[in-house]
Amino acid sequence: DPQQIELATSSKRKLRRFIVIDEVVDKLYGSKVRAYFQENNVQHKILALPTTEETKSMELVLNILHEVQKFSLDRRTEPIIAIGGGVCLDIVGLAASLYRRRTPYIRVPTTLLSYVDASVGAKNGVNFLQCKNKLGGYTPPVASFLDRSFIQSIPRRHISNGLGEILKMALMKHKGLFDLLKNHGKYLLDTKFQSCNGFAHHGDAALQTTRIAIETMLEELAPNLWEDDLDRLVDFGHLISPELEMRVLPSLMHGEAVNVDMAFMTYVAHARGLLEAEEKEQILQCMRGLELPVWHSGCSWALIQRALRERLRHSGGQTRMPLPTGLGVADIFNDTSEETLEKAYELWVKD
Repeated sequence: DPQQIELATSSKRKLRRFIVIDEVVDKLYGSKVRAYFQENNVQHKILALPTTEETKSMELVLNILHEVQKFSLDRRTEPIIAIGGGVCLDIVGLAASLYRRRTPYIRVPTTLLSYVDASVGAKNGVNFLQCKNKLGGYTPPVASFLDRSFIQSIPRRHISNGLGEILKMALMKHKGLFDLLKNHGKYLLDTKFQSCNGFAHHGDAALQTTRIAIETMLEELAPNLWEDDLDRLVDFGHLISPELEMRVLPSLMHGEAVNVDMAFMTYVAHARGLLEAEEKEQILQCMRGLELPVWHSGCSWALIQRALRERLRHSGGQTRMPLPTGLGVADIFNDTSEETLEKAYELWVKD
């Protein structure tokens, strides 16, 4: 907004920014972030914190709010900036939503998972009583700044972790995205989603993959930002995984737990006659190519039953189960029998 830019640059009051950055990201990029604010003559406070699933709590939110209060933010013109992975963005989003009821904030994702998932939408939250994201709200950021160069410094397993959420959107909505992952998955892992010269036969697979993933996510989330409609294709991979992820912490990362869930649901879709055997195998082969787990010993039949009971409690008495009905197409089902689920589970474990 030109008027806002003019107001900001002509104002006698010095620009001020409060930044929360993941402590690992701070070690890698903190000096550049500090140099940026110094060069632009911005008064700033940088708070480096350990933001992991184990620390994702109201206690950390309150720690942030104590520092925000000391910094004395203007709640309308001085957005809080969150720089980190999905956990960091979730925690800061919740803190901003609570401070003076709604303080604007900006998301700067630094992992592939947060780039394509946490950067989009309005949700924020923390874990509570060993349950994933049990406390939270819907407060969208004023902006998300996306820079793929951050991704080059994260470990290969974290790239694979992010590919789990991208694959979710491919299986639910976009055959072209599925083909990109199937054909270029190893290349994307090897190059860490950087656009590399000299690889013309891959095109710009990194740009295409991230763009399509974000666009399909926006298509799903934008009309239903506050989840008034509980029938959501983006819940694919998120029926069993919240229970599994919290139960086996820290052995599975979020995208890995989601993929284990998706692998099981692929067997459910096949057991229901929604997927041909060849399509099921194509999906599993793609998952393995992306170096994602397709099974985990912690995902017992008892855990699946417990997770689906929890799903019923919080989804208006319906399972609202998203299932692929082909490659890149899906629907939501409420009539999957326990017999079908058990049959799918037995075949999954056997395979």
